[in-house]
Amino acid sequence: MEDQKATLLIVEDDLDIAEMLDAYFRVQGYNVLTANWGEDGVRLCNSSHPDLVILDIRLPDIDGFAVAERLRSNRRTGDIPIIFLTERRERNDRLRGLSLQAEDYITKPFDIQELRLRVRNALHSSKRGALTNPVTSFPQGMLVKERLDVVLKETGWSLVVVSLDHLDHFREVYGFVASDDLMRAVSLMLEEVHKVLGGEEDFLGHLTPNDFLLITRPERTSVIIERITQRLEKSLRYFYRDQDRNAEIFTERELQVHIESLATDPGEIPDMQALQQKLTRLHR
Repeated sequence: MEDQKATLLIVEDDLDIAEMLDAYFRVQGYNVLTANWGEDGVRLCNSSHPDLVILDIRLPDIDGFAVAERLRSNRRTGDIPIIFLTERRERNDRLRGLSLQAEDYITKPFDIQELRLRVRNALHSSKRGALTNPVTSFPQGMLVKERLDVVLKETGWSLVVVSLDHLDHFREVYGFVASDDLMRAVSLMLEEVHKVLGGEEDFLGHLTPNDFLLITRPERTSVIIERITQRLEKSLRYFYRDQDRNAEIFTERELQVHIESLATDPGEIPDMQALQQKLTRLHR
């Protein structure tokens, strides 16, 4: 049994899924609360303060994004970890969810064992302050926020965000273990580029669990982006099974490197949430 005293809130309007998750996580030793409406989920968070929320986006009244926004804006509920569990697969939806500081974004249909491990990891990260990513060991959470709080007030810095398009589809086909192996391999490649081309004052960490953040100087940005793109594009194909590539399982949804860079300008981007929201707009 894992985290036996932890309380989970499941906000899901599909009664079959809600009942299945309720029964499953109770067997795992969790206390479980359920809500089928967004407003009920907000009220339960305020009254019971669960340790983690599993949140659907499509709800009968207010959507899951609105629920998350309400929770994040309230001092009492602002620190509750959220895992989105939804049918919405579009990149913009995932980025919007992560911009609300969600711990994870899992699409349906989902692997119940994977969800269990994601819940466990999110709870453990929450307890230790989420200072390092459990997969890559890169800084995240408060460590990244502290660095951003400094550089966003200064000129002369460049923020480079590296992510992989279609990572969710890769995870759906190969599972969370292969996905985590992929993220570890990507982190090692980024670390190598960082050591070779970066400066001593540069910083490498996670903006979100699936997105890497490199803080460097503008004069180094273009060559770093070029090297990262070359390394990753050359390596990503080796994570597929040959028969899957030949069967065109990943046609139009192959892993692709996506890199955004922004120069800092004091006052233009006040905090990490504003940065994530700006990156979301860039993808639209």
